[in-house]
Amino acid sequence: MNTLAGKKVTFDDTFLTVELKDGRRISTPLDWYPELKNSTVEELKDYHFICRGTGVEWENLDYQLSIESMVIGNTLQRKKAA
Repeated sequence: MNTLAGKKVTFDDTFLTVELKDGRRISTPLDWYPELKNSTVEELKDYHFICRGTGVEWENLDYQLSIESMVIGNTLQRKKAA
C-alpha cells in the first residue's frame, strides 16, 4: 500500500486536509490552491481519489492535486519562512 494514499478530504475556511489510509492527516493552507479557495462548498465536496489514491481530483473544476505535492509544498513553505 502506498503510504500517501488518501481516504478522505475535508476543508474549512483556512485548511485543506487529506486523511491518509494509514491514519495520518496532511493539512495545507487553502490559500495555496486559488482554484479551490474560490470554489463553492458543494464543488469542494465533489472530489474523488485518482492514481491509486495518491491524488485528488475535482473533475468539475478540472483540478488535480497530488498528495505528495502537499507534503513537499509544506516543506518548501517552511524553508521560505526560515
